[in-house]
Amino acid sequence: MGKNLYITTAIPYVNGTPHIGNALDYLLADIWTRYQIQNGKTVRFQIGTDEHGNKNAMKAAEKGLTPQQYADQAYLPFKAMAEKVGSSYTDFIRTTDMHHKAAVQYIWQQLKDHIYKDTYEGWYCTGCEQFYTDKEVELNNGSCPNHQKPFEHLSEENYYLRCSDFSDEIRQAVESNKMQIVPEFRKKELLEMIKDGVKDVSISRPRKSLSWGVPVPDDPEQVIYVWIDALSNYITVLGYPDNVEYKEFWPADVQVVGKDILRFHAIIWPAILLGLGLPLPKKLLVHGFINVGGAKISKSVGNVVDPGEIIDTYGLDAFRYFFSRHIPTQEDGDFTWEKFESAYNNELGNDLGNLVQRTASMIKRYQAGVIGEITTGEHDMGPYRAAMEKFAFDQAFDEIWSMVRSLNQYIEQVKPWEIAKARDTDTEAEGHLAEVLSHSAGALLQIADMLVPFLPATAKKMHELFENGVIPDELTPLFPKIYKHTDDPRATPSV
Repeated sequence: MGKNLYITTAIPYVNGTPHIGNALDYLLADIWTRYQIQNGKTVRFQIGTDEHGNKNAMKAAEKGLTPQQYADQAYLPFKAMAEKVGSSYTDFIRTTDMHHKAAVQYIWQQLKDHIYKDTYEGWYCTGCEQFYTDKEVELNNGSCPNHQKPFEHLSEENYYLRCSDFSDEIRQAVESNKMQIVPEFRKKELLEMIKDGVKDVSISRPRKSLSWGVPVPDDPEQVIYVWIDALSNYITVLGYPDNVEYKEFWPADVQVVGKDILRFHAIIWPAILLGLGLPLPKKLLVHGFINVGGAKISKSVGNVVDPGEIIDTYGLDAFRYFFSRHIPTQEDGDFTWEKFESAYNNELGNDLGNLVQRTASMIKRYQAGVIGEITTGEHDMGPYRAAMEKFAFDQAFDEIWSMVRSLNQYIEQVKPWEIAKARDTDTEAEGHLAEVLSHSAGALLQIADMLVPFLPATAKKMHELFENGVIPDELTPLFPKIYKHTDDPRATPSV
């Protein structure tokens, strides 16, 4: 693996507000980025917004704005959300950027040998920006399951990308892990989907059906459809085609996508890249959905979780902790306020927060705040690193937590407070106590190092507490208890 690395996130439509799925994209990419930077790599980390298409134009009309005016304000909440979850992105792209639009037209012309015109007749959902087969429409009783709206029957002339030209290459890339799909069961799903070959895909719409988008070169009556426009962002943001610097970072090392858009990223996007003569991304990291109390998140049900509310109430690192440890990186996960608050108070508050507070307090009380010589790096980092390398961030976090629990047990067993009491009568107690406390401080510094990708603010506070050899005067709890959704065990029951 070279020094330059590149990670991408899917770009959301700006017609809605940022949701927990977007936050998860930004968080997973950020954890990987911080881990790689910690290991001496240079990382470019892309985020952005998808600003063309009918959904955005319709939203603009509702608000009495031009599509561009609407896009100019609608991208801001996504940028703010990425910053709120602490993501250290380096590049932000908007598909209405002048460079991107020009690059998309250039890409279209480079793909000309694989583009043809045909009449499409079939079913369409504006919400999905996608065509559906008769079978899919029948299975869903004529209504889109994602948007609860009837499919429209369309007949129109479009341009198509002959993805079928690349069927064998795409299949081989997936089978051989040249373009690795993580987790493995998603790879199997995709191979099943393309076992009879890759289907051609519509890549334009008539201007009368889609006015807000990039015009097709040499055919002003057609507008480039979302897949060519949106997917190209991953290379245009690096400067493709005119800035050769893009070659220093492409192919992407990791592309983070939700399971619902895997097929576009593992079929259409590789077809575009192969048509351009560019290498395929090395890995697609596919994450699942977040449910709430076992139910799918839905505005109509009213169970939408606002990442901002969690962060404002419990702090950023509490948000990052729950969604990187208690939501499996590669599968669906479940959120409830009760689960979240229990993890915050019991794991972050008791397991880690109390451990840090207790160790620092004992060093202050027994050694006037002076730690002495710190020994670090005794714990085997192998399992943690292995989990990080295979994108099992939840498992890597479990490794950190086993260290946290081991250190808690060690302190309970050796009882530094009893060693301190024995100093008056036992000449070896002083040295033994210093050894126990410096070991504890060293273990906490190692834990802090492992927490850097996940809980950067907490890791920084832990380093500041212990690494200078002297404990600062002021000790504030890392995770003060909060009881909004669960009962405070300290509360006395009313008689």
